[in-house]
Amino acid sequence: MILREEFASGSMESSMKTDPSILVVGATGKFAAHVVPAIARRGARVRGMVRKPAQQAEVRRHGADESVVADLTDLASLERALEGIERAFYIAPAFMPHEADVGCRFVETAVGAGIKRIVFSSVVHPVIAGLANHIAKAPVEEAILDSGIEYTFLHPALYFQNFAASWDRVVQTGVLAEPWSCDTQFSRVDYRDVAEVAAIALTDDRLLYGTFELAADGWLDRHDVAALIGAALGREIRAERIDPASLGDAPQPMQAMFAHYDRVGLKANPLVLRAILAREPRTLVAFFKELARTETSSREPAALS
Repeated sequence: MILREEFASGSMESSMKTDPSILVVGATGKFAAHVVPAIARRGARVRGMVRKPAQQAEVRRHGADESVVADLTDLASLERALEGIERAFYIAPAFMPHEADVGCRFVETAVGAGIKRIVFSSVVHPVIAGLANHIAKAPVEEAILDSGIEYTFLHPALYFQNFAASWDRVVQTGVLAEPWSCDTQFSRVDYRDVAEVAAIALTDDRLLYGTFELAADGWLDRHDVAALIGAALGREIRAERIDPASLGDAPQPMQAMFAHYDRVGLKANPLVLRAILAREPRTLVAFFKELARTETSSREPAALS
């Protein structure tokens, strides 16, 4: 646990920002990091919550006016992080131990600190009892509902950004492989679109008291996804299934997830996201083209001076 907490101010222009002050949990995480600039673009004051002092400068570069070092499991530091804050964006780390308890304590602490609104990045279908990373969201939503404060619940599909972690391996091997069936179908979403919805919910009232399923268009299996990657790279990419037993001692919640995905995917509808954004959501093929451009540029030799 982190037992101390530091604030650092951003640039002089932060003094021109308007209320409300908004805390973003996990502000340098690979997902919540997109929320900070989305809020900043809407003119609100942002306090980015990070776990390490070394991350403070990064979150300010992304647009935060302040940064704070705190830990979701250390209530004293969390109370200090919430001082003077009116609204908060909350997302839990993936497969966090005791996620439901930690989330409920966050809600209790936030309400005690005088928070008026929480925007919770939950998950699509949080009622699936067999998936620990889904069902753990339900008690947190219930705690927010019971608190009586303003809220917005976001139910995003699987994130495009998850493909970034395996991109180099796919490029090198020509194979997209995951430990469940190649034929189950999933909806997905670019978390930058989720971040834009979160920023709207935190700075505007039009999404108040709403629960919003957020997905891009398409219900794609792994063969479909491999074809999109192949189109972005200009060569064939094969879809394969990894035997979960070959992964060793994967944590039980992940084993349960693999088993569920082997039988049935996670489907959602793009209508809500399209309506909120008033535009088409980002597409998976466009995301893969971004990754392909990055991969190509990284292989290009540096220009000679």
